[in-house]
Amino acid sequence: MPADAFDLSETFVHLGLGASVTELPGFEFSSAYLRRHLVRFARDRDEGRLVGIVGMGESWRHWERHLGGDELVVVLSGRCEVIQDLGAEGLHTIALGPGEAMINEKGVWHTTDVLEPGSQLFVAAGRQTVYRPRATA
Repeated sequence: MPADAFDLSETFVHLGLGASVTELPGFEFSSAYLRRHLVRFARDRDEGRLVGIVGMGESWRHWERHLGGDELVVVLSGRCEVIQDLGAEGLHTIALGPGEAMINEKGVWHTTDVLEPGSQLFVAAGRQTVYRPRATA
């Protein structure tokens, strides 16, 4: 059966074992939804990937890291700086504009400062993402 087009900013996808792709209409970053997502795709373990387009409207108020694998970030429009906390090595800042990409390696804390609103595509490990608050100045 032919597939219909969908908006990746509204319908994320899960990349799973066997090169499978599953549409996730109504995806939300709530605790309840994420728990259901983890149960649904438990067989994929750390090999599953979550893909979507998110808006870059304002700088993040949190840090995150992906314990299950690396994350690819591609800026589609706008400009941002991704800041990685490399522990004893200090902070590392990567400036990104339209069409530019970077990788947050497994386990690296990162946050984003938005310089010009836009959107970004992400491909992230679907399991074991953790968060911590970002200190405010």
